[in-house]
Amino acid sequence: MENIINFIRNSEIYIVIGLIILVIILIILVAITYKALNKLESKYRKLMRGVDNKNLEDMVTSYLDKVDDVKDQNQNVQQMYERIDRDLKTCIQKTSIIRYKAFDDMGSDLSFSIVFLDGNSNGVILTSIYGRDESTTYAKPVDKGISRYELSDEENEALEQAVTSKKQ
Repeated sequence: MENIINFIRNSEIYIVIGLIILVIILIILVAITYKALNKLESKYRKLMRGVDNKNLEDMVTSYLDKVDDVKDQNQNVQQMYERIDRDLKTCIQKTSIIRYKAFDDMGSDLSFSIVFLDGNSNGVILTSIYGRDESTTYAKPVDKGISRYELSDEENEALEQAVTSKKQ
């Protein structure tokens, strides 16, 4: 025991210097920790800004409810889009018209063939043949781009133009 006491008395100055260094290191660590705590507090204040004494959990829950509402609205819009797109396929989307002289002795291109087709190339060909004494109008149905009735060259040309035209 006496050896230990003698050792401490002989090394007293070194022990004091070591303790002073340890205290300085601890003071530096406390200062670093204090600075980090201030940064954390600043971030916390930014996070809580605008909460107006509400519970943060209530605020997050309300935003999640809003997100769910937007998802439901998006799903409704998607269903509406699909229904409208399906309905539009049955609307007239492709047209073509050919004007021509049906008879050589007539002066103008007063006869015509006009085609109205939907998105599935179903529709009708209307043909009007103009003559001096009379005019005649014909309607021929079209199913998937093909008519089961015999078509004139002009009607075939108008149908081909309409079928190959791009959807507007």
